[in-house]
Amino acid sequence: MPLSFDALRRRPDLEGPDLVAVDAADRLILDESADARHGLDRGELVVIGDAYGALTLGSADAGARGIRVHQDELLGERALAANASEAGLDGTFASHALDAELLRGARVVLLRLPRSLRALDDIAGLIALHAHPDVVVFAGGRLKHMSVSMNEVLRRRFDRLDVSLARQKSRVLVARGPHDGADPQPDEAEVDGLRVRAFGGAFAGASIDIGTRLLLAHLPAPRGAEAIDLACGTGVVAATLAMRHPELRVTASDQSAVAVASARATAAANGVADRVRVVRDDVLSSFPDAAATFIALNPPFHTGAAVTDHLAPRMFADVARALAPGGELWTVWNSALQYRPALERLVGPTRQVARDRKFTVTVSTRR
Repeated sequence: MPLSFDALRRRPDLEGPDLVAVDAADRLILDESADARHGLDRGELVVIGDAYGALTLGSADAGARGIRVHQDELLGERALAANASEAGLDGTFASHALDAELLRGARVVLLRLPRSLRALDDIAGLIALHAHPDVVVFAGGRLKHMSVSMNEVLRRRFDRLDVSLARQKSRVLVARGPHDGADPQPDEAEVDGLRVRAFGGAFAGASIDIGTRLLLAHLPAPRGAEAIDLACGTGVVAATLAMRHPELRVTASDQSAVAVASARATAAANGVADRVRVVRDDVLSSFPDAAATFIALNPPFHTGAAVTDHLAPRMFADVARALAPGGELWTVWNSALQYRPALERLVGPTRQVARDRKFTVTVSTRR
């Protein structure tokens, strides 16, 4: 039975049950690439940025095998695996890091355009360096998230760029003739005595966002020997804690692959890589119950292109599971989001530590 896109699910659907796992851009990329994908040998198709598996499973349903896939978000990988299992398409693909092995010898690449131009350049550089010289890239997205600058980025790495007709507010850029390929290198800047490194697409880039600045200004010395930087981004909080407290060991956790790579680079740049362990995890799912004593968190408020206030409470609940009684969660949040009732309910007694015109810092103690 052919794959039904209506059966694909967002897992978890954090923004709302009425949102879908496949959109018009996914369908257009598959339609525009159909002829190029026909007759490919095993392993010659690569998919990058597939949110919940539509591109990968649509290609597998058409006969592709050995598909190499990169998704920045760990939740995306898990959604793809679950959707594949339900569709009977297990074993048709393998997840990879964003590196040479992902692209080596690829003849067709399907790409959901990232919103960050820097991330797009990192991806385009990898394709141009490691894919087959005859590679064809089908890069698509929703018109509201696309810009002419994306064309310019691709033209720096490819000889030819064609643009599809728009359909249902979506469009596909088709790139051929790779040249001037390069492996991604992080941007680096020194901010307040900290060297911040960031690969393309990492939140705030090689800088320190104003919410994190406020949190850092008020973080105390952790009482225990270990601390956790949850939703670590580029690892600014983890590296700062390790530099301030030479005996402290810090675990930095994020579900984004580019965040994990950036955090590792930031720790190395500041000479604390031996005391900062960086993990890719769904919140704190790999951590034992009631073991943590100090967690710092600047929670995200978007998943993909969707802005949502449902991410933070999900994090608060898992923090409560992981914290030992008396353990502390230090959180910075946009004051308009009014997270304090959720923190009180899910974690424990919460007091305000600092507040400026936009952000609030609180500490919650596990009951």
